[in-house]
Amino acid sequence: MGDAGPQKVKRSILERLPGAFPIATVPKSVDVDAVSSTLIEALPSLSHDVLLDDAIWRDSFGLTGTMRTFYTKEHVIQNWAKLVQGHGAADFSLIKGSTRVVEISSSTAWIEAAFRFTTTESPATLCSGFLSIVSTGEAGTWKIWLIRTILENLTDHGDVDHLEPIAQQTQTGSSRLGQEPIYFDVVVVGGGQSGLATGGRLQALGVSHVVLDKNTQVGDAWGNRYESARLHTVREYSHLPFERTFGPEYDEYLGKDALSKGHREWAQKYGINIWQSTTLEQGPWDEASNTYILAINRDGIMSTISTKHVVFATGAGSQNPRMPQLPDKEMFHGTILHSADYRSAEGRQGEAGIVVGSANTGQSESITQLLASMLNKLGHDIADDMYEAGMSSVTMVQRSRTFVLPVEYIADRYHALYNARRPTELSDRMQFSGPTSINRLMAAHAFHAMARAEPERWEALERAGFRVDPYGDIQEAINIRLGGHYIDVGTSAKISKGLIKMKSGPIPIKYTETGLLFDDGSKVRADVIVWATGFNGNLRHDVEKIMGNTIAAKCEDCFGLNEEGEVLGAYKPMAQKGIWYLGGAIGHARYYSRFIALSIKADTTGQPLPVYLENQATLPE
Repeated sequence: MGDAGPQKVKRSILERLPGAFPIATVPKSVDVDAVSSTLIEALPSLSHDVLLDDAIWRDSFGLTGTMRTFYTKEHVIQNWAKLVQGHGAADFSLIKGSTRVVEISSSTAWIEAAFRFTTTESPATLCSGFLSIVSTGEAGTWKIWLIRTILENLTDHGDVDHLEPIAQQTQTGSSRLGQEPIYFDVVVVGGGQSGLATGGRLQALGVSHVVLDKNTQVGDAWGNRYESARLHTVREYSHLPFERTFGPEYDEYLGKDALSKGHREWAQKYGINIWQSTTLEQGPWDEASNTYILAINRDGIMSTISTKHVVFATGAGSQNPRMPQLPDKEMFHGTILHSADYRSAEGRQGEAGIVVGSANTGQSESITQLLASMLNKLGHDIADDMYEAGMSSVTMVQRSRTFVLPVEYIADRYHALYNARRPTELSDRMQFSGPTSINRLMAAHAFHAMARAEPERWEALERAGFRVDPYGDIQEAINIRLGGHYIDVGTSAKISKGLIKMKSGPIPIKYTETGLLFDDGSKVRADVIVWATGFNGNLRHDVEKIMGNTIAAKCEDCFGLNEEGEVLGAYKPMAQKGIWYLGGAIGHARYYSRFIALSIKADTTGQPLPVYLENQATLPE
């Protein structure tokens, strides 16, 4: 047989998404307000003349009723014209004081301006947006590169971003058991940051709802985690909706107890209707009543409630532990834990520990795939905790290269965007409204330059046996793999110094009496083995388990990206009416909960947001 030639490697969705930085500058003498106002005035009847050929428009519920990204001038014009006319979009105007120049390099800069507009058709809404405007090089000629549009509120139906504290702080969650039948417009499953944010948004809009939480008190979603658990993002990024939940009296990087306290006080302040010690057991769809009939267990008492909307806010990637099943487990004389059950290494001074790092990629249970991209912050945190507790040796097991992102890299970017001078609501719109492909370029431009400036940091890790990737893709880590990276808050230095040992490459294949045996024949001794092998983060599995195959079949997988670069399933309506997913970091919970609440509010008024699914993008392989 002849040589078939080199095999074509299929590129990932992220690699195939259109988008590139413009080659342009902004003269210091330009009147940025005048340029911005002129192009904003052109938006009602957008023409080819004012768009770059590679223009991109991303809409967050403003005109599409979901999240869509449209690429190229022709595609933007086609869909923009149809939706602006169909929604009666009008009153486009510059938001005073919003214009600024964004300069990426000496050859890449643009004007950014915020604008507002309204729609009048089914339902009437208030919206906002951003334009990114580029000089074409011709004298006085400016064109639109990026358009971002965002749903702000439903006209005359409250403010999703504002909720007054209750007059008198009381225990959250009213008891209505025994008053059959119980009906809520919305049932939110999960009382962590995603569930609290959703409950607060719904309350701000006057939508009847209840939050079901399996824990005994608000805040336990964080309070019950391992002792050294803390956020690796700055305090100003970590608030719940409506206020700055954590004042300057809190540490810059919030620990689990501070988060637990802040969430509990926030829920009490706003009187969030949350039922503790409550689990959702079953939730079939009832055709006769056009509702979901939910069987719940509250403090051991079974009851039934009905609803038209169920928000699964249990947190993608944090519910169902994934534990490899290795042979000869009964031979091991020590302690075996999944990271979900780890609390601290206190009392284990002098013992030896192994941490098998975490991977949140794929759904396979094979040991190879579970370990394919390990050592995220959880594995590092546990290893660090073991070392600080005085264990005699700590070994981390690593299968393949790990993206390490030093915390100071992201701290600078977060402090510039999330700070006491700027409202969190505005920061969120700037952070989350952009096209994925451009967000990816922005992150790589900043982080990779920083990484190139300190090669010794990475060489020291390699010498210690840690296989590091300093130039990883944060968009892939967040939106596709749900982890597989480490935000370095100090553990990397301990690895570089040999204080935490590395076992990189070989795969553990069985237990021994004293530890683990690897596929290269080597052994590592341990008194305690912690499997930080992640969780099944696909909320569709939760829907299937609780509501059955028929309903789950109409729901999307949760996380990953579609051909437009939009997250699968999460934050938006799906084919199965009334089922919603919300998960991710605190910023995701805070921002995207507003769109779920607004969509549900519109449905309760009898004027649901029209969901525009036409002209879906297809990308070349």
